[in-house]
Amino acid sequence: MATNRLEVCSLRTFLFLLLTLSFSMTALAEARLTFEDVSSGQTHKLADYRGKWVVVNYWATWCPPCLEELPELVHFHEEHKDSDAVVVGINMEDLEGERLGRFLEENLVTYPVGVRTSDAQMIGPIPGLPTTYLVSPDGVVVAREVGAITSDRLIEFIDGFDQQVRR
Repeated sequence: MATNRLEVCSLRTFLFLLLTLSFSMTALAEARLTFEDVSSGQTHKLADYRGKWVVVNYWATWCPPCLEELPELVHFHEEHKDSDAVVVGINMEDLEGERLGRFLEENLVTYPVGVRTSDAQMIGPIPGLPTTYLVSPDGVVVAREVGAITSDRLIEFIDGFDQQVRR
């Protein structure tokens, strides 16, 4: 009986610590991801998108897989921005704003894109480019993908997460 009570206490402690850690990480991600959109000059915060899925994509213009996924991200953003999800991009190179703006215009990028700052990196580590994080409508980072991603893969992540939450 004492062993069972100890196991229950240990489990409760573990769950409490896990929840505390996840809420702390969420608060950090929301508080720290702030960037100025290169095209509009508007300031964006992760917290502004509460209630929607947010795809945070770290990329560079010299990165072939990044360029490969650009049309997929634009397609996903256009299909979902008015309902359940948005894409935001963080460019990881030291380009002049005007030059990056021209690149975005030439490549028909319609989602907000900011430039690398230490604050932008607070959402999680960037082991390589491209790196994409998926943030739930509650502001929790639920997935990370390193390498080019597709619109279909993003939908799989979202549907899979929603199904697990319903269980």
